[in-house]
Amino acid sequence: MEELTAMPITAGIDVGSLSAEAVVYSPERGIITYSIVPTGANSRRAAERALSEALAKNGNSLKFGDLDYIVATGYGRISVDFANKAVTEITCHAKGASFLRPGVKTVIDIGGQDSKVITLDGRGKVTDFVMNDKCAAGTGRFLEVMASALEVNLTDLASLSRKAAESVPISSMCTVFAESEVVSLIAEGTPPENIIRGLHDSIAKRVAGMAGRLNIGEPFAMTGGVAKNAGVVDSLKKILKADIFVPPEPQIAGALGAALLASEMIQ
Repeated sequence: MEELTAMPITAGIDVGSLSAEAVVYSPERGIITYSIVPTGANSRRAAERALSEALAKNGNSLKFGDLDYIVATGYGRISVDFANKAVTEITCHAKGASFLRPGVKTVIDIGGQDSKVITLDGRGKVTDFVMNDKCAAGTGRFLEVMASALEVNLTDLASLSRKAAESVPISSMCTVFAESEVVSLIAEGTPPENIIRGLHDSIAKRVAGMAGRLNIGEPFAMTGGVAKNAGVVDSLKKILKADIFVPPEPQIAGALGAALLASEMIQ
């Protein structure tokens, strides 16, 4: 315990629309622990729970009082009143992605209800970004609704997509209209895997359209919960004609970036 408290330890908390993540970090040990919890109806409570679970996963050898600095990010960052500072998620995702993939030039982040493309200078500094936070089109929530309409598990979308014989175009990216379109395709006897491939391609085209408004470049990295869907990643690789680095746990990039910034602030 003496060794743990002797070194600067920081935490980053990313409160998104669907999930909240906490990362505990130190320069000597890197990522010490992390957790991902549902946000629910109370952002502050979600932040508390995420941090408590992260600390508990470390065998209770760390307590809240051992943390030297906390940075909050995400759409619910203002509600995290126990944090020392709140920082925009654009900055935090860029910081986290640069740590996980040094030299990254373009970060694609697709979360629960928004998506963003961020360009960097290769040293972790944001040069530009574009964000869609007006609707759930092409986000994690969009995929949840489509999986429900298809009566398949969300985690099975990628494997089913890879079995598709063809990609069935989905003309609407509005969640409500796309769901109706999917239901109609099912009624017509269209194989579910072909519909899923079409959904993944539609999301990739939408993100590529956003990226086209920026001066993007390689290397690419993808963060956020949707990065866990290999079908979406495959479609993006095909459309962008580039490889895309996906971290082992892409959902914690924002919280990691917040923890890294917290470490810089106290040093």
